[in-house]
Amino acid sequence: MYIKVKRVMDVVLAIVLLMIFAIPMAIVAICIKIEDGDPIIYKSKRMGKDLKVFDIYKFRSMKTHREELHSELSHEQMVTKVGKFIRKTSLDELPQLINILKGEMSFIGPRPWIPEYYEWFTEEQKRRVEVLPGISGLAQVKGRNGINIFKKIQYDIEYIDHMSFQQDVKLVFATIKAVFSKADAEITELGIKEEIRELRGAKQAAVKEK
Repeated sequence: MYIKVKRVMDVVLAIVLLMIFAIPMAIVAICIKIEDGDPIIYKSKRMGKDLKVFDIYKFRSMKTHREELHSELSHEQMVTKVGKFIRKTSLDELPQLINILKGEMSFIGPRPWIPEYYEWFTEEQKRRVEVLPGISGLAQVKGRNGINIFKKIQYDIEYIDHMSFQQDVKLVFATIKAVFSKADAEITELGIKEEIRELRGAKQAAVKEK
């Protein structure tokens, strides 16, 4: 029952926030365009509810991947001046309000990860796609990228097992606090690869023990 109510609240709140942030979003889009051209929106394939892949939307915060730039600059150097600001303020996440309206995401839930993660999930770990992924979730307020991949999944499943209106409200306020702290907010491409290696190693070890 709560899942249906949660969906209605997501849609209403997403519409309200889009109206409130329409002008700031337009300003961000113009600034991205002026500094580094198109595209303004960055799209990335993510795994959604019931293993359905979708495009997550963010304001682009990194320089366009011209071959010479990609080979010569570090990850930090690839971030634009506008990108540094919108990452710091989490304004880069605002286009995900569209994902919510499309029914691909919720405000609160397990963060959507790239499909490569799921190749190495156990059946229990795959439970994190039983609900819509969220802009924020229990793992994000419990440590973000300062905790290991297995702990993140543990928190995601814990959220699913105890999902309620009260818990979501608490997580919304905890997320606001976490945004201002910005501790362990980002994970690099190298960090993602390391997490996938850890998952692969754990699954291969489990197979050998059988």
